[in-house]
Amino acid sequence: MKTQNAVVSFPKPELGPEMKGSEVVVECLVREGVDTVFAYPGGASMELHQALAKSDKIRTVLPRHEQGGAFAAEGYARATGKVGVCMATSGPGATNLVTAIADAFMDSTPMVAITGQVFQKFIGKSAFQETDFFGMTLPIVKHSYLILDVNDIPHVLKEAFAIAGTGRPGPVVVDIPKDVQQAMVQPIFPPTIELRASKQPEHATDDELKRLLDLVTKSRKPVLYAGGGIVSAEASDDLRAFAERTQIPVATTLMGVGAFPEDHELSMKWFGMHGSAYGNWAVHQSDLLLTFGARFDDRVTGNPTTFAPEATIVHIDVDACEHNKNKVVDLPIVSDIKHALGRLNELMDVNRFKAPDTTAWLAQIAEWKRDHPFRYGESKHILPQEAIHTLYELTKGEAIITTGVGQHQMWSAQFYNFTKPRSLISSLGLGSMGFGYPAALGAKVAFPDRQVVDVDGDGSFLMNVQELATASIEKIGAKAMVLNNQHLGMVAQWEDRFYNSVRGHTILGDASNIGTPENLEGLYPDFVKIAQGFGVEARRVHLKSELRDAIEEMLACEGPFLLDVVVPYTEHVIPMIPADKSVDEMIIE
Repeated sequence: MKTQNAVVSFPKPELGPEMKGSEVVVECLVREGVDTVFAYPGGASMELHQALAKSDKIRTVLPRHEQGGAFAAEGYARATGKVGVCMATSGPGATNLVTAIADAFMDSTPMVAITGQVFQKFIGKSAFQETDFFGMTLPIVKHSYLILDVNDIPHVLKEAFAIAGTGRPGPVVVDIPKDVQQAMVQPIFPPTIELRASKQPEHATDDELKRLLDLVTKSRKPVLYAGGGIVSAEASDDLRAFAERTQIPVATTLMGVGAFPEDHELSMKWFGMHGSAYGNWAVHQSDLLLTFGARFDDRVTGNPTTFAPEATIVHIDVDACEHNKNKVVDLPIVSDIKHALGRLNELMDVNRFKAPDTTAWLAQIAEWKRDHPFRYGESKHILPQEAIHTLYELTKGEAIITTGVGQHQMWSAQFYNFTKPRSLISSLGLGSMGFGYPAALGAKVAFPDRQVVDVDGDGSFLMNVQELATASIEKIGAKAMVLNNQHLGMVAQWEDRFYNSVRGHTILGDASNIGTPENLEGLYPDFVKIAQGFGVEARRVHLKSELRDAIEEMLACEGPFLLDVVVPYTEHVIPMIPADKSVDEMIIE
């Protein structure tokens, strides 16, 4: 029998009209489906901004600081799953992006950062506003480019977007000298790009997944440990189907919050340093730990040698570098997690899977949930936990919540129940203060019809307070609820617990006037006046009787709004597992 070779036809590259390199960049962005760029201009990026100004297909949002723009691009990416785009000029403009690029790297956020660079002839000669941004960012990117030939722009940008969004997402830097931006070229746009095999996500084999299912069948105290990879892979429905079929309880990481609905009977919310006591106890006592799309971060494991000591550990991750890096596991599987979960669900049907008997185990967890929920005490003052819970009630859990970094960040995850992925957006791996409000701007640009609220602390909010101007001028209706305790609250908590309450420069207000929330004269700065100075509506509240009305006013405002909620500085985030300690040393009161 004769056989014929299949004829495969590939789309042909498209030849565009002659244009400047900067215009090629914008056309490439349009072809990648980019609708928003967060960009701050300067001498080495003016050509790019001139090209953007002529485009009616891309909205350019002007932040008031490059870091704010990059955090906004992250918020956009985290809310949508699309690649976020930010842009800055050379030198200090580019270096102001570094913290956000590192943040995107740590939290696996797909982002392309485009920077202008000095003329090629000046590179390496300490020219005005020159930095080696390519070299500077090498440890904190998935990939980076310095484009030296205008003809390379279409291929590089196509590849940059593919790398940023493929496999484990992350940031990519594209540095473009000004003369390359100015050069004329007739561009050739590649319709597709073929990445090296190492960049392509792998798929688990059926043999590996059958071994996993055998372990599940034999277990009596299994736990699903789900991370941000579930969210990135859009695998939440697959995770829920697997958990319900196997009757295995689920504890997420903070990056995985919303990947499994927190109102589900199998949910243990999130675990780790400040996570649920019951989630931590369940993981600690488990006999099988199925780790899906997570990386055994130290804020989750505590001391890794005492983490899940009796468990057989399975680890599925798209990034093979994460296997056995922080915790040695019994069954490492390299795979796209959506494929693995989908195939697991299929194999259970095909192979007459027998679910484990987890009845007694679930009863034990239900008892822990009943006796040790997230809770807070009574006070005549507004407690930060109460403010967040009230926000949850008034938004019915439907808002996108962003946060800064600190106590308010942990309380937001504790007292706001998340039932959908991409609803909590926070800086978690890097823990970068100043993230919250710019990220809220990016999320609100992506979803203008959804309520987006930044729950922030006074210290964290001040680090990018200038983005109130962006919200005002760009008419971005993102809200900020600032829990104002006049302290760097999380550091002060550690001082109280481990340093005899000695204040090592953690008081943000006037130390001579720090007292109770009634002492409003000691409050510094005046957030209401600051917001109003930027053209943003604002209100301060310190009485419990005013809280609900104030939050309702904030939510009803069509534009941006700042709500300054005065709270005591004496509250601690509980539970707490001290750094590098075990669950046995968890502080629960």
